[in-house]
Amino acid sequence: MLNRLDNCTPNSHVELACQTCMPIDAASESEAMGLTSQKLQTLIAVLAVACFAATVWVWPRLSRRSLVPLFGRIGLLLASQLLTLGAIGLAANNWGGFYSSWSDLLGTDQGGTATITNGVDPSSAQNGRAGVQVLDSRTVPLMIAGASGSGGTLQKVVVHGPDTGLTEPAYVYLPPQYHAPAYAHRSFPVILVFTGYPGTPENLITRMKYPTVAAQAIYQKQMQPTVLVLMRPSVQMPRDTECQNVPNGPQAETFFTSDLRQAMAARYRVGTAGANWGVIGDSTGGYCALKLTMRQPASFAAAASLSGYYQAAEDSTTGDLFGGDRELRNQNNLMWRLKNLSAPGVSVLVASSHRGEYDYRATEQFVAAVKPPMRVSSLILPSGGHNFATWNRETPQALRWLGARLQAPAASAS
Repeated sequence: MLNRLDNCTPNSHVELACQTCMPIDAASESEAMGLTSQKLQTLIAVLAVACFAATVWVWPRLSRRSLVPLFGRIGLLLASQLLTLGAIGLAANNWGGFYSSWSDLLGTDQGGTATITNGVDPSSAQNGRAGVQVLDSRTVPLMIAGASGSGGTLQKVVVHGPDTGLTEPAYVYLPPQYHAPAYAHRSFPVILVFTGYPGTPENLITRMKYPTVAAQAIYQKQMQPTVLVLMRPSVQMPRDTECQNVPNGPQAETFFTSDLRQAMAARYRVGTAGANWGVIGDSTGGYCALKLTMRQPASFAAAASLSGYYQAAEDSTTGDLFGGDRELRNQNNLMWRLKNLSAPGVSVLVASSHRGEYDYRATEQFVAAVKPPMRVSSLILPSGGHNFATWNRETPQALRWLGARLQAPAASAS
């Protein structure tokens, strides 16, 4: 059974045993020859093998000392090498989910401006109104032996923010109760789920299994019926915005703390108070989850960070996030906030590993620095790296922990 951290006290450091979530089969979202297409991966692999075989077969015939055989040997070697590297690259991308499309890989998928590319119906976002357009919908399997009924619904959507003008692809998980007559006048709490960078929302379904993990927890009454919104933390790929309102740049923090809430409330029966919302993520998504909750406690009641870090990354993928403003940089350093500012009245869970995780010492320091009224719990594995296998071991408990700290909105009058 899972351990619930309902009775954690401030600065408690609780180590939990973890269990691996059950795998699910997820429908492919790729196009016929898209970057993540299995057909493309197979085709390139077959061509690589064929080219290698052709090189071995033809090589003796190209042994003469003249320009034509020389260029022939060079061409075969180059083709074989390029096809082999292409096959390896496609397999690695499909395994890690780094890029979801050719436009994502080439940096042309600019979520903030590419409204048509993202499939947004202009009528859903006209006049500056929040908009969520549903592109696709499918049933979520429960994957529990002997269980009957659906695990809920997973919708592929596009979210438009009225204040920032940003547009982002996402998935929305609706629990089975959402469409049940008994819940017709009930609204639901929401958990925002982040990928790492440069992950895609599909990672949260195919690799992290969030919809089925949530469905199982709800079915087993270990978690209240909750809506999930699954997104990447960057709002202007390929740039890593670190969920920051960048001076003269994309306003990522506003999008996640204000725009998303407006858009969801306009489309779904969900709560709008901070007490109704939580956020969870891994790596960059974990940092974003902590930062948004600590900086905007009126927007999120609780956060869970899986292998997250505690100050914004600054490198070639982020560019200048703070416009040279040292104070703004400090405001986004979570350790600096704990030392220099009043603690917010929120609950956070941080997850790491004794061995194999680079952020373990920093996580210990973060836990030790938290002071009331902020509440902290930790989930520490004996070993585990910065990867999906580790996060899959942490996700079931972290999601249940987070769901237990959200308030369900009051029922509306019938």
